[in-house]
Amino acid sequence: MHTATVRIPEDKRDILKIIAGIEKRDIGKILTDLIDEYIESHRETLDLLSKPEWVEIIGQGKEEVSKGTKGKGLHELEN
Repeated sequence: MHTATVRIPEDKRDILKIIAGIEKRDIGKILTDLIDEYIESHRETLDLLSKPEWVEIIGQGKEEVSKGTKGKGLHELEN
C-alpha cells in the first residue's frame, strides 16, 4: 500500500488526537475509515457518471429544468 501525506490544520489535528486517544485508535485508521465512508457515499454518483447514457439524460434534465419546460420547482416538491 502506498502512503500519502495529508496536511491537517493544527486545531483539527489536536481534536483528532484527543478523539483517537479516547477511542484508543490510530489516527491513520480513523482517516482511512473517513475516506472509505466518503468514497462509499459518492459511489452511486460515480457509477451513474461512468455510463454515458446517464450523463446525457442528466444533462437533458438539467437543461429542461433551466428552460422551465419540464420539472418541478423546489417549492412544489416540498408540499
